[in-house]
Parts: sequence; C-alpha cells; structure tokens
Amino acid sequence: MKGKHLLFVVGPTASGKTGYALELARREDAVVLSCDSLCVYRGMDIGTAKPTPSEQAGIPHFGIDLVEPARRYSVAAYIRYRDEVLARMSAEGRPVVVAGGSGFYLKSFFGAVTDDRPIPPHLREEVNRLTEREGITGLARALRELNPPRSAFAGLDWRNPRRLQTALIRCRVSGKPYDQLRREFLNAPEPLPDWEKEVIRVEREDASWEEVNRRRVEGMLAAGLIAETRALRQAGFEKNASACKAIGYRESLAYLDGEIEGKDRLADLIMLHTRQLRRKQRAWFRRQIPVHREVLV
Repeated sequence: MKGKHLLFVVGPTASGKTGYALELARREDAVVLSCDSLCVYRGMDIGTAKPTPSEQAGIPHFGIDLVEPARRYSVAAYIRYRDEVLARMSAEGRPVVVAGGSGFYLKSFFGAVTDDRPIPPHLREEVNRLTEREGITGLARALRELNPPRSAFAGLDWRNPRRLQTALIRCRVSGKPYDQLRREFLNAPEPLPDWEKEVIRVEREDASWEEVNRRRVEGMLAAGLIAETRALRQAGFEKNASACKAIGYRESLAYLDGEIEGKDRLADLIMLHTRQLRRKQRAWFRRQIPVHREVLV
C-alpha cells in the first residue's frame, strides 16, 4: 500500500475494528486516523473503547484526545484537522488507515456534509434556546417559516432534533431554502479526489458478537466506567449533548443519579442499547458507505 491511499476499517460497534485496523497499520507501515466522534474528547477513554496507550505504541495515531469533553467538536473542525493530517502524510508518502466511522465524520470522506460558512455564536445559542423551549415542534415550525410554501425537505429526519437544528442554522446563515442547500451539497465535488479509497467492513457472527458485547461492557465497568463518568461530570461534559448522551455514559449518569438500581441492571441496559445501536449502524453502512470488501473476525 503506497501513499495517497486511504484504507477505511469500518463496521458496527464491538465488531473488532480497532484490532483489525492496528494489525493492518503495522503490516502496511501506515498511520491510524480515528474517525470516531467521541474519541476526540479527552478523558472519554473507557466508555468509548478508545485505543489504549499500549495499542497506540509504535503506530502514530491521529484524531484522538483533541478537545476537552465540555467543548462540542464539530464535523467541520474534524474535516479541517483531517485535511491537515492527510497533507502531512501525503508529503511523507505514508498510507493512512481510517479507523471507526461516526456518521458525518466518515461520510465526509466521500461527499459534502457541511459548508464553510461561519456560524455566529449568538445564532447557535438562539437555536439551542428554541430547542429547550419548544423541542422538535418549535424547530420544525421555525424551519418551515424560513422556506417557501410546499418546500421539499427530502432527506431531513424530522424526528432528530440535531438534524433540525443544523438545517435551521444553515438556512438562517445562508439565506437559502433547504432544498437549494441540499442540491448544492449533492452537486459538490468529491472530497479528497487525489486519494485512492478502499473500504473494509469488519463484522462478527451474531452469537460471537453477543459474547463480545457482554465481555466488553463487563470489562468497562470493571475498568472504572462509573468513576470515569463521575470525573467527566465534574469536568462539565453534560454541557455537551454529543458526549454525555453516548451509550455507556448516559446510563452511568442515570446510575449515579439513582435512576438505575444496581450494577447488573446498569450492565444490562448498556448491552441492550449497544445491541440497538449495532442494528442501526449495520443498516446505515449498507445505505451510506461504498464497501469494497468484508472481513469476518
């Protein structure tokens, strides 16, 4: 594998992506670029199954521990960071293994997911206040008011408040209706056209995955997930919805607040929600990402 080559190791949660990516990077003398939207946060180690210092030893890793957990990190910031890393690796002639795959982070390698327009802080605060007051109903109303009657909103998930917030902010900042912004996104040039891209999806058999899920959750709790969550709470990560609502952390917060009784119940809920996430991720990868080959571990 030569330079200017991006090899993606993707797959649902607990599929074995990290181990496979590390093995591949060692074999190809590549660096690893994390594409996980939670691994960017310092201190979120156990609950994200972040590569350990020993796993990172000898292999340069990027995209890990970039910001404090109370500070929201955007896909636009990740794209800027990613492009800086890839420019350095291109100059060194070194291939890159992209490990993981969180929604827009991963999709940004294959198509437009955001624009470069700066968002005034007061506008984001205004939309956040609207969300707190009126929820999805208020966001939907405000978005429709900014668009002509009978506007098309293809591809917009009306049940997802973050998607509605993004759509509303983009319409406000650009002064353009949603369907025009969507057309511009769809017609945007392919990102990183001078990089060869190959996508490997890693999977496990269902029975094997269930055992891995159980051992993984038990291992996280034994390693100190609750204490980590308590420390993150003290660091203010509940200001960051993307961080504090992640599986493992949201249940641990509920446990700390007395809403979940017993560590056995806590483990059961984390395993259940991880199982549900896996189903969603498998469907998402089939629809959204061009997979070139699959590996069963």
